[in-house]
Amino acid sequence: MPLNWSQVKDKYGEGFMVPTVAGGKFLKIVRVDDEAIHIESPIWSVKLHRVNLEKGVTLIEDGTISRDPGLFVEDYMLYVANERATSVAHILRDLGFLDRTETFSIRC
Repeated sequence: MPLNWSQVKDKYGEGFMVPTVAGGKFLKIVRVDDEAIHIESPIWSVKLHRVNLEKGVTLIEDGTISRDPGLFVEDYMLYVANERATSVAHILRDLGFLDRTETFSIRC
């Protein structure tokens, strides 16, 4: 299932607190526009570009990138972009693209 940007905008467009994969914290989305998801913390802010998120989901769907949140972060940085991959994992897990696990798998 490809990333439906309209659904992303509907869910996160006016701001949203996404639960993190582990640790019981939240990632603050401040807005979504046609180009990116805008996130911020007390010490930084960044845009997660739509084109990268869509590519990441495509690679999850075709099996190139792992659905395991921990392995996903490494894969995303390798195959897509070094653009706040951990933050992307929180969001894609919340959207149902990544497994609900909180453990870390090791690749041998």
